Amino acid sequence: MRFATIRHGDTLTGARVEGDRVVLVDADNAVDAFLRQDRLCDTGEVDAATAHYARVSPNPAHILCVGLNYRSHIEHLGRPAPRYPTFFAKFPSTLTGPRDRIVLPAVSDRVEGEVELAVVIGRPLHRATPTEAAAAMAGFTVANDLSLRDWQHRTTEALQGKVFDRSTPLGPVLVTPDEVDDARDLALSFSVDGVPWQRGSTSDLLFSPAELVAYCSTFLTLRPGDVILTGTPGVTAEAASLVPGQTMTTFIEGIGTAVNPADRDPFPDTRHAWEEEEGSQG
Repeated sequence: MRFATIRHGDTLTGARVEGDRVVLVDADNAVDAFLRQDRLCDTGEVDAATAHYARVSPNPAHILCVGLNYRSHIEHLGRPAPRYPTFFAKFPSTLTGPRDRIVLPAVSDRVEGEVELAVVIGRPLHRATPTEAAAAMAGFTVANDLSLRDWQHRTTEALQGKVFDRSTPLGPVLVTPDEVDDARDLALSFSVDGVPWQRGSTSDLLFSPAELVAYCSTFLTLRPGDVILTGTPGVTAEAASLVPGQTMTTFIEGIGTAVNPADRDPFPDTRHAWEEEEGSQG
């Protein structure tokens, strides 16, 4: 099945997606709709082409992201395959909708997008086996892990380059694992104005979604709505920084497409003033 979170007026509502029909249901969001699917009542209908999709999971307790998980990406970076998954975190304020405009922060000269398969958790999970983890997944969705490379590489920790407000589109739909064969072999790509920047397949994953969920559940109690970004494939075209006016297209076979135009930041570039102020205090 396919579920979505739709902006309907001033509220968010869950929906069941059936081809060109988006059936609004008495649920708060896609995860709620998944959990309550046997008890849902239809409340209306909107056209799939004009529906205002919100981020699939509006307020996850945890967002975990894998840094190196595609063999092609690891080879592209010239690194050895890791023994354990490498994680960093995002926050709910980092997420945005799959059709929303993305403001490119004026404080960065190097903004790139990354296609990622995202797992959404369907029920509480703690210290699970991969089999138990697979059964606890509500499904998969599309994520664009927008990265500010100059901020990411300021220190050995990537966090500050990965968590700018409203910089990670998530959606448009939540697809249950049975619909996509547990995401074993799905084509995925990222392009800008129709020019490919990335292309790959989930068959190239080093750690499977179920293995990642099980691993995370060892050190963290996962909650319904939690999101795990499973990594990004190797770059197949020389990426350049995004500029205002361009449009990002993030695609995963069998799941859907996030289409996000890039906007100019209305706030001035304050980097030099900030750096001079910091330096003067030393």
